[in-house]
Amino acid sequence: MWFEIPNYANFEIENIVFDYNGTLALNGRVDEKSKEPLNKLCSKFSVFVITADTFGSVKEELKDFNLEIKILKSSNHTKEKADFIKELNPNKTVAIGNGNNDIEMIKTAILSIAITGAEGCATRTLLESDIVCYDINDAIDLFLNPKRLTATLRR
Repeated sequence: MWFEIPNYANFEIENIVFDYNGTLALNGRVDEKSKEPLNKLCSKFSVFVITADTFGSVKEELKDFNLEIKILKSSNHTKEKADFIKELNPNKTVAIGNGNNDIEMIKTAILSIAITGAEGCATRTLLESDIVCYDINDAIDLFLNPKRLTATLRR
C-alpha cells in the first residue's frame, strides 16, 4: 500500500512486523478485541510476528491467522529482530514493538510504532519510534484507516 504523507515522506508498505508479548499480546494471549482487526490487516499486508515466545503460546494463539511467526533463536534478540527487518526490506516494512529488544528493529524499519499498553514501553524504544500508541488496536487501525497515519505524521 502506498502512503503519501505531506511534508513527511512517501513510502510503500508491504510488511508489518509485530513483537508479540507486550505488543500484540499480554501474558502470551491475544485479546479478543484484537483478533478481527488483525485478521483484516493480514488480508492487506504480509504480517509477521517475531518473538522469543516466553509463554509458549504464540503458535496456538495465532493459528487461525494468515501470518508468519518467527521464533527467536539467538542470544541477541535485539540484533536478530533488526536483521529480520533487513531481510524483509526495511524500506517497505513497519515495525511495532514495546521492549528494549525492539529498539533496533524500530530504528531499522521505514516506519515504527511503539506500544505503551499494560506492560509499558522501554523509554529508548519509545523515543526512537515514529508513532506511539497505547493500544495495539489503535496501531492496527492506522493501517486499516490510512488517513490516520497522515493526520499523525504530516507536518
